[in-house]
Amino acid sequence: MTNESIKTASVLAFERKLDPSDGLLFSGEWNRRDQKWKPVELREKAVRGTISNRQKAKDQDPAKLDANIQDPNLQRVDVATLPSNADTLRLNFTLRVLGGAGRPSACNDADYQQALENTVAGYVQQHGFGDLAQRYACNIANGRFLWRNRLGAEAVEVQIRHANSDGEKEWTFDAFAFSLRDFDVPEQFSKAVEELKDVIQEGLNSNRPKFLEVTAFARMSAGQEVFPSQELILDQGGSNQKGRKSKTLYKVNETAAMHSQKIGNALRTVDTWYPEAEDENIGPIAVEPYGSVTSRGSAYRQPRQKQDFYSLLDAWVLRGKEPTVEQQHFVMATLIRGGVFGESQD
Repeated sequence: MTNESIKTASVLAFERKLDPSDGLLFSGEWNRRDQKWKPVELREKAVRGTISNRQKAKDQDPAKLDANIQDPNLQRVDVATLPSNADTLRLNFTLRVLGGAGRPSACNDADYQQALENTVAGYVQQHGFGDLAQRYACNIANGRFLWRNRLGAEAVEVQIRHANSDGEKEWTFDAFAFSLRDFDVPEQFSKAVEELKDVIQEGLNSNRPKFLEVTAFARMSAGQEVFPSQELILDQGGSNQKGRKSKTLYKVNETAAMHSQKIGNALRTVDTWYPEAEDENIGPIAVEPYGSVTSRGSAYRQPRQKQDFYSLLDAWVLRGKEPTVEQQHFVMATLIRGGVFGESQD
């Protein structure tokens, strides 16, 4: 069934349905996880670096290069480390799972909104949120949200707590038992992942939010550097450029922290349906309308392939052309992600 008389709304926005808090970083001991944990603090470090960037051809003359090398590369940076008596990093955040996926928070066209909600209702009736909820559950269990802190750890344990009117439920996972490149569930954790998936799915289906408390422990060596989020400094003007810090880390009330956006990016890294995913061999990417991966400088869902979010959504809602099941999952995951998707008016 087509909706040829309906046009995409010029005002169309969706709230995110997986809503994490900022993550706070603490330090302690792996074998004493019931102890009082201390906040990881930031400190400033001034270092004298050497010039190591690629030089232009005109600057490769030996005399000129020697002169450049003698010019010190002075830097002021923020750094965060575990103290000398602690070998483990703890990251805490909460996650709110909201219902109403596919229902716009703002839409200036009632006919389009009705067509969209009918499309979403058809998807929910046919497929439900089970597949997506399992992928979100795996990304919590595997500790992907730790980012660089996970890669440098000897062991990672993730604890999740869910409290409701029926009581309290807790799950504990060995993050390294899970792969970051797929969503296969280790047999020993299949029951726990299924229960966690059910909570997330219920939250996406319900009018009442579900709340999860997530705590991850990453065992390292005492004194090792840890990695909070880095701040983006927008105001780069002024005359005292040399006195500015070249790296500013994020903190909340003097405690090193991870941006909620960075945690959310990890949780929505579920897209394995982009074109040539197997050929690229990079594993899941974060759900983005154009499949953008800034660290690789690539967009894996080009509009010319008609596999980007807007092409798939318009074909599905306006022309009644159902995408494949995998691409339906992608469209719904993008609506869960949230954003402003209205059609610009020239």
